[in-house]
Amino acid sequence: MSVLVVTGTDTEIGKTVVTAAVAAAWRDRRIAVLKPAQTGLAPGEPGDAAEVARLAGGHVTAVELARFPEPLAPATAARRAGLPPVRPYEIAEAAGKLATEHDVVLIEGAGGLLVRFDDTSSTLADAARLLSAPVLVVARAGLGTLNATALTSEALRARELECLGVVVGSMPAEPDLAARCNVADLPVAAGAPLLGAVPAGAGALAPADFRAAAGSWLAAELGGTRNAG
Repeated sequence: MSVLVVTGTDTEIGKTVVTAAVAAAWRDRRIAVLKPAQTGLAPGEPGDAAEVARLAGGHVTAVELARFPEPLAPATAARRAGLPPVRPYEIAEAAGKLATEHDVVLIEGAGGLLVRFDDTSSTLADAARLLSAPVLVVARAGLGTLNATALTSEALRARELECLGVVVGSMPAEPDLAARCNVADLPVAAGAPLLGAVPAGAGALAPADFRAAAGSWLAAELGGTRNAG
């Protein structure tokens, strides 16, 4: 696997921290993290790709294709900023070039799988299809996550894309009944294994502590030591 696409069932569910955990677990590989469209940040502010590199370590190259200042879907943010949107072929071309220089390219999407990137309704799924890349789904821990995960997985199957698995992006230290049950039910909803659960607040750890713990949160398919569900 040279390219892995990381998407979510929604926004603000831990995609960046999960991407960083995967990059940290694969510390023996040269990793590139590609953020096609960073929204909601001004020029010069550290974005998601930079945060992955900060947490995961010096073996990570951070690349951002475009930045739009308003915290909106990429297509909307680009239009309102009067800037050209990011097209799927541009994402695929950038990932392909990075793959010639790195062992793994992690592409972190914006929001969910079908969030629009341009005015033709192109999505992250279109870029994944161009790359024939598997997709890792980041999901919430609690109530409602099963439906959102099932819908995301159904969209992947409809596009003949591989769902590599699911990772819980922010697992509470004391999960409630729904979150505990979802550990068993998420693989059924996704039709793919549960490949990890990142603790809530992991992104606030010191980078050295984050790197030391990352492997314990993830299954072997993602470079970790956790048993897949």
